[in-house]
Amino acid sequence: MLLRYKKTYEKIAMGLLSYMPGEKAVKKLQETIHQYEHDDDWQLYLLKQEEDFIGLVGIVLDEHSYTVMHLSVNPSFRGEGIGSEMIAKLAELFPNLECKSNEYTESFMKRCMDRESKDS
Repeated sequence: MLLRYKKTYEKIAMGLLSYMPGEKAVKKLQETIHQYEHDDDWQLYLLKQEEDFIGLVGIVLDEHSYTVMHLSVNPSFRGEGIGSEMIAKLAELFPNLECKSNEYTESFMKRCMDRESKDS
């Protein structure tokens, strides 16, 4: 289940964000979380499986698209399609918007798209 970030998830979100390149320092993590908390165009979602939060995806919305800024999966669950599942759930949430990537999410997003085209 993909859940919208709320303040009570702050420590969990910071832990998952820390797996992203460039997000290791506590001060940087706090700045990133602050951005998601205070800018309506920045939206953060956590993936919950049973009782555990196992993934996180953060986007920036604009009029015609959204950009995946952060994408992280708990290392214990990597290789199970969790990242692709989160991208698919975003597509369901925002069916009329184009999905874009940034420099940190581009290679993963490309692999997701390649996998989808092979599966179709």
